[in-house]
Amino acid sequence: MADQTEISFAGLFFCSAFAACFAELCTIPLDTAKVRLQLQKRAALSGEGGSPKYKGLLGTIVTIAKEEGLLALWKGIIPGLHRQFIYGGLRISLYGPVKAFCSGGNVLADVSLFQKILAALITGAIAITLANPTDLVKVRLQAEGKLPPGAPRRYSGALNAYYTIIKEEGLVALWTGLGPNIARNAIINAAELASYDQVKQTILRIPGFTDNIITHLLAGLGAGFFAVLIGSPIDVVKSRMMGDSIYKSTLDCMVITLRVEGALAFYKGFLPNFGRLGSWNVIMFLTLEQIKRLFS
Repeated sequence: MADQTEISFAGLFFCSAFAACFAELCTIPLDTAKVRLQLQKRAALSGEGGSPKYKGLLGTIVTIAKEEGLLALWKGIIPGLHRQFIYGGLRISLYGPVKAFCSGGNVLADVSLFQKILAALITGAIAITLANPTDLVKVRLQAEGKLPPGAPRRYSGALNAYYTIIKEEGLVALWTGLGPNIARNAIINAAELASYDQVKQTILRIPGFTDNIITHLLAGLGAGFFAVLIGSPIDVVKSRMMGDSIYKSTLDCMVITLRVEGALAFYKGFLPNFGRLGSWNVIMFLTLEQIKRLFS
């Protein structure tokens, strides 16, 4: 990423928050499809016969649009933007100071890959701890598409979902799934930031490449691929913990999923997840790099 030393913490926070929100707005239909695929139960788990309702990324998008309307693909966009403003803003704006702390406070010193990964793990964990309620509401709203046609919806919108969850389940319920969410986002944040820096650095060593949009695009794709490859199993567990109440704990969710559906279930929705995170990272980093140049 571009040098952060010329931008204030507040400026970097708002640059990161804006870039993350813009990327979320562009790619949430892919996220909705991903969540539906992950929450979809096989006949052995649900006790129902028949083939799965959703098949593949495009098939899932078409089915949702056909049965629920095109706007259903943007279900959860409001809490999604809430989440990205908090999580997206904090994870990147805190990265520089935490990375300096991990390297002994010397901002001019060479930072090792281990120190970069450690800094990204810490900032990802801090950011998602504050943003977990928004993530929970987003998943709940996206998961409502599983209900039969005509069935009453639990939530009329994002604010109603926050209110209903607090009223019926208690304030602490907003942090349901925090464990796997911290694990997922800390790991994915480390994969994204470290791989983006590394891929960008490698590309810039190739003759003919400069710090431009093409470089940012390729580095963003690399960040998305490594983030999905590493974070998919945790992402599946997180979505199921937040979307259903049949699991007693994170470990229980992992054991049931492994026993009933097999190890490959942890990579269910891998392609839509990569389509989502790959495009999300490209849009976010492209936007972030351009906005930061305006501020610096």
